Amino acid sequence: MRRLIIPQIIKLFGGIALFLFGMKLMGDGLKKVAGNRLEVLLYRLSSTTLKGVLLGTGVTAVIQSSAATSVMAVGFVNSKMMKLKQAVSVILGAILGTSITGWIICLNYIEGGGAVGVYFSSSNITYFVGVVGIILAFFLKGQQVKQIGSILMGFTVLMLGMSTMSNSVSSLAELEAFQTFLVSLNNPILAVIVGFLFTGVLQSASAAVGIIQALSVSGSISIGSALPLLMGVAIGASIPVLLSSIGATTDGRRAALIYPATTVLSVMACSSVFYILDALFSFTFLSLTADPFVIAIVNSFLRLAMVLLLFPFTDIIEALVISLVREKKRTEEDGPVLEDMFLSHPALAVEQSRTAIFEMAKKSKLSLDTSMTLLAQYRQEAFDQVSTLENSIDRYEDSLGTYLSRLTGHELTAEQNRDVSIFLHTLSDFERISDHAENISESAREIRDKGLEFSENAKNEMRAISAAVTRIVQITIDAFLSSDLDAAKTVEPLEDLIDELCDRSKLNHTERVRKGECTIPMGFVLNDLLSNFERVSDHCSNIAAAMIELNSDEFDTHRYLGQLKSANTKEFEELFESYSKEFNF
Repeated sequence: MRRLIIPQIIKLFGGIALFLFGMKLMGDGLKKVAGNRLEVLLYRLSSTTLKGVLLGTGVTAVIQSSAATSVMAVGFVNSKMMKLKQAVSVILGAILGTSITGWIICLNYIEGGGAVGVYFSSSNITYFVGVVGIILAFFLKGQQVKQIGSILMGFTVLMLGMSTMSNSVSSLAELEAFQTFLVSLNNPILAVIVGFLFTGVLQSASAAVGIIQALSVSGSISIGSALPLLMGVAIGASIPVLLSSIGATTDGRRAALIYPATTVLSVMACSSVFYILDALFSFTFLSLTADPFVIAIVNSFLRLAMVLLLFPFTDIIEALVISLVREKKRTEEDGPVLEDMFLSHPALAVEQSRTAIFEMAKKSKLSLDTSMTLLAQYRQEAFDQVSTLENSIDRYEDSLGTYLSRLTGHELTAEQNRDVSIFLHTLSDFERISDHAENISESAREIRDKGLEFSENAKNEMRAISAAVTRIVQITIDAFLSSDLDAAKTVEPLEDLIDELCDRSKLNHTERVRKGECTIPMGFVLNDLLSNFERVSDHCSNIAAAMIELNSDEFDTHRYLGQLKSANTKEFEELFESYSKEFNF
């Protein structure tokens, strides 16, 4: 007898392996055909609870994995691309969307009848789809066609795996020990535990549902046994999502906790209501034998009930996970959180990088603005903030530079290549702006420590130039954040004016020293400040030029700036004159 059991068990696990591989192959093919657009839509369009649920359902139905969708949402939250509340709705949608696999599996149990129907049996359809998949993947040209072939081959492997599982279970069903195990599933609590363990080991709710459908072929599974099994499967699917939170930020761990929190709460609520009603009205249908189609129906209705039950309480779920995971404070010195798993999804990696570099740009502006306030009134806490921001921006440059360099090794579209190039070319300029902001703050401290004071004329000059520098940084950052090329073109005339104002101030200082109106020590500080002002405006010019040139598929900053100045256009002159009137002294 043992000799008969071992081959069937090996056959069962072989079927599970084929099923999982086929599901992955089909899901990967579907994602590639979609060009990662589904994941980007999930990130961009999950602004409301209803949208999040619908998108989570749709994406999961396509990629055939609620865990994959949920892990993606955890990554979004972890890297600050998505808010925690958005992740709640997406994960609710993922819980519902994964039920579609059960219906796909049902195709394996469709058998034709009659002389013609025999040609349309599930096995023949499976083999036919496999042949078409091979032809598309290996004999036809076109990347899209090959990916469709991969999807069809994945479907074939999935169906063969399901058929193998069913055949092995049919043989095992004759064993007394196996029948005893099936009878024990009439205990709802034990059935929930078994479903949970099955799914936890397999790391796939779809595979666990497939096994239950295969078990049902033997006729030994009742609806009353299947329901708690499916409840356990729903909870067990949270294990890979929880594992994804290892090393995540506080919000990332909170997002990972949404899946088990929602499944446990909704299963408890659904089971409580259902079994109370069963005790009152005695549902006779629970004793009916379940087949694969019934399993698919019960699974879909269960998950729909779970989602509908929790849909109005997304705020409460968010509050619950926040209370369960204590805040781990991030300091200004912390760098960006960049998810390595997004590197295999370039569209998401680019969006994540965009979010991080935008944050870096804002930090650079805050650093510059804070340092400027120190020239008017020195405050130690403001000085410390500039230093902290500079350390943080250094980390952003290192992390983003490494991440973007790794991303360039993947296949990118022309638009993605352009965005990555702009990010790489502007990283160092944002970092250098913060360096010069720190230099300005140190000059402010030197003025305070040495008891130095500008003359009234020098103060007026400093106010005008610092206002011009603040403006050019504002224009540049705003243009960068909004990808506004027209605004970027207004940077260079102001950069020219700042250079001119700095040169004029240096000459004025020399004249004041000659007249005894200012001191040489003060001149050293003034010269340092003016040099930093000039460098800040230069980096703003570099950022604007990179935006303009790379959007025209070229990159030669010096050539662009040379042509711009030599052209001496009317628009350039008008902007220069306008800035001159505003920042004159």
